[in-house]
Amino acid sequence: MTLAKQIEDKLRASFAPLHIDVQCESHMHNVPAGSEMHFRVVLVSEVFQSLGKVQRHQKVYSVLGEEMAGPIHALALHVYAPDEWEGEAPESPECRGGGKK
Repeated sequence: MTLAKQIEDKLRASFAPLHIDVQCESHMHNVPAGSEMHFRVVLVSEVFQSLGKVQRHQKVYSVLGEEMAGPIHALALHVYAPDEWEGEAPESPECRGGGKK
């Protein structure tokens, strides 16, 4: 099982999302080929309805604590309550660090 699938499964189980998209973006960074370290998550859930942005992120981090302590190096979170979701989230910018220009 890929790490992206593991992340998605955990988030599905904890948030019963109306929409979820987990993408490995490691290929956009200066890491060895095949690495799974950089992820983008778009998550829409009723759970977020009355929470601020920081509280939403904290909930996701608590679910992914094991992964955050280990293989995940970067996690771009786009978390929405259903009434905030407009069908798309911002794309991640190109990496400019680690020797890339």
